[in-house]
Amino acid sequence: MTRLMVVLTALLALLFSAALVLGPADIGPVESLRALVVNNGGALTLVMREIRLPRAILAVLIGASLGMAGAAMQGYLRNPLADPGLIGVSGSAAFGAVLSIQTGVAATVAFALPLSALTGALVGVFLVLALAGPRGSSLTLILAGIAISAMAAALTSLTLNLSPNPFAASEIVFWMMGSLADRSMTHVWIAWPLIALGGVLLASLARGLDALTLGEDAAEAMGISLKRLRLTLVFGTAAVVGASTAVAGAIGFIGLVVPHILRPFVGAKPGQLLWASALGGAIMLLVADIAVRVVLPSRDLKLGVLTALVGAPLFLHLIYKTRKEGL
Repeated sequence: MTRLMVVLTALLALLFSAALVLGPADIGPVESLRALVVNNGGALTLVMREIRLPRAILAVLIGASLGMAGAAMQGYLRNPLADPGLIGVSGSAAFGAVLSIQTGVAATVAFALPLSALTGALVGVFLVLALAGPRGSSLTLILAGIAISAMAAALTSLTLNLSPNPFAASEIVFWMMGSLADRSMTHVWIAWPLIALGGVLLASLARGLDALTLGEDAAEAMGISLKRLRLTLVFGTAAVVGASTAVAGAIGFIGLVVPHILRPFVGAKPGQLLWASALGGAIMLLVADIAVRVVLPSRDLKLGVLTALVGAPLFLHLIYKTRKEGL
């Protein structure tokens, strides 16, 4: 486990540096890093500090939070096919953002878009908890999340369908594809407090998730409160997914694929998988963000599109492997 963490940390540091110096502009890495450290008032310093640095930081924060949330969700449900969006937070956040764009609030009020998405995520999580009930099982939580996700998706589609403004509809579609382009340090300041809070909540689940591998009855006998565990999971996931969706749009498959890839390296220990998945998620999103800038710099390939193109085949492989092991 220690060796895995060292390797992942080193790889993350290398990719973070690469995200700062790689781009469509033909600028050397030494010159780029010098412009980042030394403020000479030039255009390159502005690019490094206001474009590349916030983008790289957000990739690390969002990737790590989605990876950890996915590992926590899979550990709680004891299902490798579980995803952070399962409880409906990402769909609710997306609907809040869509309303902000459609009504024109996003264009007239500064940072109304991420704040509206956060409001939608908050409403979604309270609806899920209200539907699941205070003593609901994990199955009830899943069904409540699916119901809220379906309702949010339907309302989003209805908003697009009734939109009289084709420009707003186009902006909604592109925003829902997910991207880190044109993000500033202000977006970092909006996202990181909630991501940090959610990360602390999810990290505190390690002992409870390890106990759950023995079954719910055994976990309760070991002093684990399943009600508190579920509430911590829901609020932690809501915080990180809501904040991530608010500033970057919908980015899928990170929380689904990364924990599954790293699980063989940590064994049957969901608590250790939390931190490994956080590092793995940050690595995966950094790689994807570097790819969208380098592979097709003139076509504005969306980050969520690339993660889906890569994640979907891995997900199909996961289904096949799970079915094969069950036979």
